[in-house]
Amino acid sequence: MTSADEGDVSPAGEQHTGPHDPQSGPYDPHGDPFLRTRFAVPAPPHTFLRRERLAEHLDGALRTPLTMVNGSAGAGKTLLVADWVAGRPELPVAWLTTDTDGQGAGMFWAYLLQALRTGGVPLPGDIASPADANRVSDALPARLAALLSTRDRPVVLVLDEFDRVTAPETAAQLDFLLRHSAPGLRLVLVTRTEPLLPLHRYRAAGELTEIRDAELAFTPGEAARLMEAHGLRLSPAAVRGVVERTRGWAAGLRLCALAAEEAPDPELCLKEFEADRSAVADFLLAEVLRRQDDGTQELLLRVSVLDRFGPRLANAVTGRADAEAVLARLHRSNAFVQHVGHGVYRLHPLFAEILRAHLRMRRPGLEPELHRRAAVCLRTAGALPAALGHGAAAEDWEFTASALVDDLALGQFFTGPRADVLDVMFSRMGPGGGDGPAPELVRAAARLSRGDLAGGALRLRRARQRTVRYDGPEGETDTAAVRMGCALLDALVARLSGAPGRAEDAVREAEALRCLLPAELLDRHPEFFALLLDHLGSARLWAGDFAGARAALSRAAATGPGAPATALPREDALARLALLDVLHGWPGRAERTAREALAETERSGIARPAASGVERLVLAAVAVEREELGQARTLLDTAGESHPALRDPVLEAGRALVAARLHLARGEPGAAWKAVEPGVRADAVSPWARGETALVAAAADLAEGRPQDAAALLPEVPPARARTCAVGAARVLLAAGRPEAAVRLLDRAVVDGHAGPAVTVRAALVRARAADRAGDAPAARRLVARAVTEAHREGLRRPLAEAGSWIRPYLAPAPRHRRPTPPRPAGGPPPLVEELSGRERDVLRRLALAMSTEEIAADLYVSVNTVKTHLKNAYRKLSVGRRSEAVRRARELDLL
Repeated sequence: MTSADEGDVSPAGEQHTGPHDPQSGPYDPHGDPFLRTRFAVPAPPHTFLRRERLAEHLDGALRTPLTMVNGSAGAGKTLLVADWVAGRPELPVAWLTTDTDGQGAGMFWAYLLQALRTGGVPLPGDIASPADANRVSDALPARLAALLSTRDRPVVLVLDEFDRVTAPETAAQLDFLLRHSAPGLRLVLVTRTEPLLPLHRYRAAGELTEIRDAELAFTPGEAARLMEAHGLRLSPAAVRGVVERTRGWAAGLRLCALAAEEAPDPELCLKEFEADRSAVADFLLAEVLRRQDDGTQELLLRVSVLDRFGPRLANAVTGRADAEAVLARLHRSNAFVQHVGHGVYRLHPLFAEILRAHLRMRRPGLEPELHRRAAVCLRTAGALPAALGHGAAAEDWEFTASALVDDLALGQFFTGPRADVLDVMFSRMGPGGGDGPAPELVRAAARLSRGDLAGGALRLRRARQRTVRYDGPEGETDTAAVRMGCALLDALVARLSGAPGRAEDAVREAEALRCLLPAELLDRHPEFFALLLDHLGSARLWAGDFAGARAALSRAAATGPGAPATALPREDALARLALLDVLHGWPGRAERTAREALAETERSGIARPAASGVERLVLAAVAVEREELGQARTLLDTAGESHPALRDPVLEAGRALVAARLHLARGEPGAAWKAVEPGVRADAVSPWARGETALVAAAADLAEGRPQDAAALLPEVPPARARTCAVGAARVLLAAGRPEAAVRLLDRAVVDGHAGPAVTVRAALVRARAADRAGDAPAARRLVARAVTEAHREGLRRPLAEAGSWIRPYLAPAPRHRRPTPPRPAGGPPPLVEELSGRERDVLRRLALAMSTEEIAADLYVSVNTVKTHLKNAYRKLSVGRRSEAVRRARELDLL
């Protein structure tokens, strides 16, 4: 049996609950319409018996935050709560029937939010549905609790079948919501098992209302009235006997009543009932099922493979045309066929389980065919997830893979919401699971989603070969979706292998195929082209085509805004746009874009390993530029936790280069060289990666006092990267004693007019050093002042720190701008009280760079209090009272 959402197929094939507006939440994290039946309060059958003692007990739900109705299957829990709710129309009630299909934390909370909306609870825009079916940020329960706690009247939230919620983290978040929503929330749990909540705490505080199996059991008086509702007038002894045998079990009593209704001797029939499970099954099959005509029996057996179903789906599975009338009659007669609203039915779970067992015995081999029929019907109705579930249950992998590929849903392997579900589903597809191109394409996608480039590429080649063989009479039109899927995976393989030309070819092929596919299909899957553009942008970035990369990545970042399915490619595209800003020397802009990518990750509930990690890499690079080295190390460590299908050469080269620059900033040139020495394996050489690697190696040589070795590396910098690498190359020429060549290189690259502040500050410092060597102190001072002003505006400290000791005289204000210095007392400046320690000198050096106390502490890996102690000692030894005086005094004494 599949737990897929068959209930979204109504008699008319209607699926959607409203227009696709992700902010208002009509779509779940899988991108599918919310099932309205899960928010419907079940309607009790006409034979339902209202039991006042239980209704009065349930009134405690209005006085305690938590109410639990815990009983076995068929104990009457759901109908009890549904009847109680129906009897109190003045209450604001939100009803949610939980489900096992994709019931991760994100799916659970998305449905809970939609249940509140359906129940009339307005939710503000900052409480958005999660995009990831498996995860949710703790911020969502916190925001929801803050909202509910302000309500004048509490909302009653009923979670039916709560035993299906088995994740401890989901239960913990629900407990947090309940504790912090007081007094605006009353939670009612309907469950077969003990929920994963700290019930002992609620009991001890008197905040729990409980109804359990013993209380749910029918008393003899209640059982007698139930039998009367079925038209049976039994003796007190017969009623007591059936209550004893069923132990007051509601489902058992109803089974007895249904079987005895038309029996010649109802009391004799009831005496033969036994209460153990096997006897219940035998009794149900022998008495209840046998009461139906052969056609109805066959219908019940066949629909037992379905979870929720409308008449249309039931007709498709059974091969008949009158399912609507039969289902309505069975519901009216309380034959364990429940109407859950909107023309959708389901079987009582115990009844369905027994029927499936009987189906396998009576019709061996038929179950896969029934799943196959359900899959075809659901695929026609556009209910893809349910169709895939039944196709997999039938083990018809050709159909299941084709359904996924033809719907252009192949990208869901990579976009997060349905990735885990698809991976588990198709992991059961063996080597012989279908001979067409679609199964091979799905195998390729599954391997690539796990980072298996070689295996994925091999399967992709096989899919291409089989596509040619399977071309139909319509030619390309018949295989357009398959070819489109091949193009998507080709672009991904090209991205992962560093083959930009192949990525361009793949995107051109996809664009040419667009006209062969329905526009509605393309609109339904915005993640397809979001992924394609993201792959293209990253491949262009590797190739050094920065303008082309920015164009493709910008389009990817703007595709399907707010749609859960496009959250991951949008996040990755934004992060790589931030990386482009870093490469062009715009750290402030890069930081803003990277934080926008992080916000996309947080809003959509994407966990760190599922995201790209590039935004953290960018923030680490910015932290190095600002000399926030501890923070840079932390960010760099987390940047490696990324989606396997996004670990491409751009990410690997970027991590190596940022790590190397961090080592250089820490005075570890050997480690910097080792960070970039292995290089990154790729089909094509990346000009920017090659140039940046050469400059890092040259910087390591300079740090170790080998300027000539550094200059020898300059030919490794490709001409195409001359502008963006010009400053680094000019610094090497300057260190090698060729200042004129350094300035000429900067002039040719027109660095000042095109690059960002991280580049222009360094360019100004190179020109200042050249002027200093030429003896032009005014020009040097002017250039240093410009560099310092721009660096201060961007918070850049690394360019000044790496300039060297020559810059120190120029960091003091020019004489004409200084205030007159009062004459010192006779005897000259006060002497040092005692020598400064090495750590006190370290603190002073960072004071001279205008670093804050917190930044000094992070840079030196000590506490803020330790820095303050060093400062206090330094002030005392220098006979000063302020930072500026300490820096000036230290320079006078040649301590800096």
